[in-house]
Amino acid sequence: MVRAELLERGIRALGMETAGEAGTRIASGVLPAAVVLEPSAAVEPGIESLARRVPLVVVSAATDPEAWPAAAARVLRRPVRVGEVAAAVIELLGKDGSA
Repeated sequence: MVRAELLERGIRALGMETAGEAGTRIASGVLPAAVVLEPSAAVEPGIESLARRVPLVVVSAATDPEAWPAAAARVLRRPVRVGEVAAAVIELLGKDGSA
């Protein structure tokens, strides 16, 4: 849903199911402008390194701070609306969201 919202606002967005899947894409040379991550457990290795290179938006339950990478540019706590996540990405990219 976040991907669809960003596409509607004129931002090319890719969707991955896992951080590992995103890591594979990045290792193949596709470096995103920003990453939205919804960790289900503790932060996977490599996420902190990625967050130092591109803005990272974390969507997380308020009760699991161990899942928040220290280098995250934004942490949004559930419940959160799709529009709020998209707005955080757009702000980090310095875009007004218009297509």
